[in-house]
Amino acid sequence: MARQKGVIKYVGTLGDIRHFKIKGQEGYFAGMVGGPTADQVLTAPEFERTRENMNEFGACAKAGKSVRTGLSQVMKQMADSQVTGRLTSIMKKINLEDQTEARGYRKIEITTQRSYLKGFEFDKNTSFNGIFNAPYSLTHGVDRETGDLVIPAFNPANLVNAPSGATHFRMITSLSVVSDFEYNATTNSYDPMDAELNEVNDIKYSGFLDLYAPIPATTLTVTLPGAVVPTANVTVLQCIGIEFYQQVGANYYLFASGNCLKVEDAF
Repeated sequence: MARQKGVIKYVGTLGDIRHFKIKGQEGYFAGMVGGPTADQVLTAPEFERTRENMNEFGACAKAGKSVRTGLSQVMKQMADSQVTGRLTSIMKKINLEDQTEARGYRKIEITTQRSYLKGFEFDKNTSFNGIFNAPYSLTHGVDRETGDLVIPAFNPANLVNAPSGATHFRMITSLSVVSDFEYNATTNSYDPMDAELNEVNDIKYSGFLDLYAPIPATTLTVTLPGAVVPTANVTVLQCIGIEFYQQVGANYYLFASGNCLKVEDAF
């Protein structure tokens, strides 16, 4: 694939050359027009491997979307522009671990490969532990339906790397459920193995905490709604995050930078 370095910037097709942008990358790109037809890809024997890959890739995208949906309340201000692709990539790694099903129909068995999601940063450019350096601990109940974030008293002036102009911050913790996915021959698609629990979540915020005053010990508790108990086919993601604000009068305005969210544990 060619990459244009000149001053002329355009997209579209010129003769047999197609010019385009790639999301998240700088510059303009070019490639030859052509390739197999959609009908060939869907029916021709030589594209069987392509169809297998397409089937599993779509399933991985669906599983990644379940993670994002479960955290949609905070995703907008916490994620980078490539988070969708990065989560799909993780789900593909999990998909490849399945040795029980045929190619093209392998499960996305997150429950057996949870380590792939532990430590996932929703903004790859902003690490939670690079922003928040105070001690903390996360615990969860035996049945996985509750979780606690415990932060001992600390001085944020020394332990929080806030963006310039911020006056306050809020801590965030959450529980979010993501199901394993398997191929359903009846619907000819991948479906969550526990659709009822998939994407169920609870998110809790601290109050507005002053960046220039000592913070007392804080405990935030999250509980999955509806008295649900996670089953063997689901994974619970326990996340921790931080948001920054500027106080103007009685109002707090959310910063566009510095906010971050991390999957601290998956169980």
